[in-house]
Amino acid sequence: MKIGNTIKIIACIVLGVFFLTCLMHTKFVAAVFFAVLLVVLFFTGSKRTTKEEQLPVLTKTKEEHYTQLGMSEQEITFFRDTMNTAKKQIVQLQKNMNASTKLRAIDLRNDTLRVSKAMFKELVKEPKKLHLANHFLYTHLPNLVDLTGKYLEINDHEIKNKQTYEKLEESSQVIDQVSKLIKKDYEQFVADDLEDLDVEISVAKNSLKRDNEPKEDA
Repeated sequence: MKIGNTIKIIACIVLGVFFLTCLMHTKFVAAVFFAVLLVVLFFTGSKRTTKEEQLPVLTKTKEEHYTQLGMSEQEITFFRDTMNTAKKQIVQLQKNMNASTKLRAIDLRNDTLRVSKAMFKELVKEPKKLHLANHFLYTHLPNLVDLTGKYLEINDHEIKNKQTYEKLEESSQVIDQVSKLIKKDYEQFVADDLEDLDVEISVAKNSLKRDNEPKEDA
C-alpha cells in the first residue's frame, strides 16, 4: 500500500471518530463540518489514485528521452495522459473494426489501424509535436471510436428494417470519410520528415554526381 493511501485512511478514521464524537454530544454543526471534510478527502484521494493507476509506469529510458527534449514535469504528465487515452482508443478501435466485415473492409481500404498506430509511434518519438496532432487526438480518433461503436450497436439489432439498413450505410460512409481524414492527419504530420529526406537525397545525388565526374589532369 502506498504511503499516500495510508495517510488518507488514517485521516478518514480520525475524522470519522470526531464525527461520531460530535454526534454523541449533540454538536450537530461540528458533526456536519467533519462529515464534509471526510467526504472531500475520500473522493479527492480516490480520483488521484485512479488516475495514477491508469497511467503506465514511466521507464528511466522514456524519462531521459523527455528530459533531453527539454520537457517540464507538467508537460511530461500531460503528454503521457494524452497518449494513454489515445492508446486505449486505438485498442477499442481495433476491437470495433475487427467485429464487422464491413468495418474490416474500411480498415483495409484506408489502413486505418496501421496508420493510427504509426501516428502513435511518431508522437512517442517526437512528443514536442503533440500540437500538430490535435485533429487526430481530439477529433478524428475519438469520433471514429464512437462511430464504429454505434455502427456495431445498430448492426446487432435482431430485426432490421429499411431505415436501419439506410442508417448503417450512412454510418459506414461517414466512417470511411473519417478514416481518410486520419490518414491525411498522418501524412501531414510526417510531411516535414519527407521534405527533410528529399533534401538529403538531393544533396547525396549532387555529391555522387561530383564524385563521378571525370577529373581534368593538371
